[in-house]
Amino acid sequence: MTTQDMLDDRYGRRRSPARRWLIGGGIVLAVAVVALFGWFTVSGALDDVDADTTAFEVVDAHSVSLGFQITAPPGSAVACAIEAQDQEHGVVGWRVVELPATEEHARAFREVIPTTALATTGFVNSCWVLPNPAD
Repeated sequence: MTTQDMLDDRYGRRRSPARRWLIGGGIVLAVAVVALFGWFTVSGALDDVDADTTAFEVVDAHSVSLGFQITAPPGSAVACAIEAQDQEHGVVGWRVVELPATEEHARAFREVIPTTALATTGFVNSCWVLPNPAD
């Protein structure tokens, strides 16, 4: 027995086969968890819709014209909640606009939001992909 073997025995540095399997299994499990997290992140991002307000115009005390563009997965119908607010940031008008599916990735729209009082701004609150009726 070498000096190194004697020191390993004395201080418990020998690793049994069961411990090696446990460490190897832990590494495999960690890699699987990271891969699964990556897959969920990528698959969730595939159906993301990005919306940007490009213009708004207060037409009168009862309506706001809103220009916006969306970036959505091709072939997916999209719905957007558009909103008008007054000077105190109170909601004075909103509506949900359903946009048909097309093969274009980016599209621009102009919609009118009816309001209950004079608005000072209009914007896109949120957008989402509508479920496919064939699914």
